[in-house]
Amino acid sequence: MSWVLASPIIIPFATAVLAFLFRAGPEGRWLSVIGSAALLIASIVLMVEVLDQGVIAAQMGEWAAPFGITLVADLLSAVMVVITGITGLAVAIYALADIDEKKESLGYHALFQVLLAGVCGAFLTGDIFNLYVWFEVMLIASFGLLILGGSKVQLDGGIKYVTLNLISTILFLSGVGLLYGMTGTLNMADLHGAVQEVDNPGLLVVVAVMFMIAFGVKAAVFPLFFWLPASYHTPAFAVSAIFAGLLTKVGVYALIRTFTLIFTTDVPYTHTILLWVAGFTMVTGVLGAAAMNDFRRILSFHIVSQIGYMILGLALFTPLAIVGAVFYLVHHIIVKANLFLVAGVAERIAGSTDLDRIGGLYRYAPFLGLLFLIPAFSLAGFPPLSGFWAKYVLIKASLDAEGYLIAGVALAVGLLTIYSMTKIWGNAFWKPHPDGVEPRLSRLSGKDRAAFLSPIAALAILTCIIGFFPEPFVQFAERSAAQLLDPSDYITAVLGEPLITPVAAEPVAVEMIASETVTPAEEVQQ
Repeated sequence: MSWVLASPIIIPFATAVLAFLFRAGPEGRWLSVIGSAALLIASIVLMVEVLDQGVIAAQMGEWAAPFGITLVADLLSAVMVVITGITGLAVAIYALADIDEKKESLGYHALFQVLLAGVCGAFLTGDIFNLYVWFEVMLIASFGLLILGGSKVQLDGGIKYVTLNLISTILFLSGVGLLYGMTGTLNMADLHGAVQEVDNPGLLVVVAVMFMIAFGVKAAVFPLFFWLPASYHTPAFAVSAIFAGLLTKVGVYALIRTFTLIFTTDVPYTHTILLWVAGFTMVTGVLGAAAMNDFRRILSFHIVSQIGYMILGLALFTPLAIVGAVFYLVHHIIVKANLFLVAGVAERIAGSTDLDRIGGLYRYAPFLGLLFLIPAFSLAGFPPLSGFWAKYVLIKASLDAEGYLIAGVALAVGLLTIYSMTKIWGNAFWKPHPDGVEPRLSRLSGKDRAAFLSPIAALAILTCIIGFFPEPFVQFAERSAAQLLDPSDYITAVLGEPLITPVAAEPVAVEMIASETVTPAEEVQQ
């Protein structure tokens, strides 16, 4: 099991070393593609093991938990690693045409692989301190990718990005120290029981809020999201795509993991905060997108608004809501990464991402228009694409819990998302180019067209598969949610002993939410 769990981390690191050694030639880019494909294969093997055996864990160096370094995978961890492999391979292929030789010589492919290793490590770690370590690995790699090229706008965005993330890191590490002082352990499975015996529950809630803020910065939630739209439009499009797909989702994953496994001692308080955060994140993100007139800036603000939906599922803290959060998390990684890839092709053939300076894409590149409409409609929640089912589950969960106001907010944000996607379509694809330029795909070499369009088409097909055949994906999300709400199997796999007194999840009870019987996830298919 140790090799099955460690291989999604080892493979990208090994690929990074080789890609750096061969960064001066074409070998580096192909090593990156091969390494990303190997990561995807390793992630699928891990998923098969988890589906076959349930939660699996391994102790590195044979140090027994909770004293050693633990790697653990349940259904949520495994699917996040698989999605990382899919997105990583798509972006690695796209980068064959998008990343120039100068950026390659500066180590783009090595940094890209280190980023993938950090993401996989964060998803698989069973130790809260090592989660901090993996966040630092991601921060170093992402900062390098963000400023690669050294333009003024990149450096400006990079400084904002790293400054706020370093503040988050300090808060995270402070919370880790306080948590260890109160419990004497940092193993997440062990913490589940240890926090129940803390003598000062008020201080534990303070620590929980510290973690909430630290992970909230990583996830780009309200009011901590300003670094994201200030930086995501500055690097190469391949970098923007991998950032959009994965980086904020690691923050969301950390929130889901810690606030279902560890910080469940005062759910009405902590999850009520998350509820308000979710609502304001959705609203501010979508309003920011509506105000923008640049392709990538609009998409960047929509990352923020869509994060709000995922936090909503966690905040409601009912079985159906957690199902919706897991489903939305998987759907959004694919869709958002794909939209940034489409934006890169649009910029290459039309000359800009400013909507006032481009146009005519549908007339001269209709296939690209189709490839934009699929993820755009999915993001907006058009049936029967994946985004519709994700929003449906979350809104149904809100209504079941009598959270009518937050359900209305989610619906209104969906309508405003349609407005933003329509604005991009009308300006970039439908109206004529203001300079009379014909943005033909044929201007790209055949090799570049294949590298650009094949990953976009593959991700669009995957979006359609999830949308047209949602039942197995909803069932998977339901099983994953059950593991999150009852962590007995997780704790047994890590500690090697059954959980004596499991703590049952209780729905939040606030003005906007009331505990009610939750409709089974199978009702989604009816």
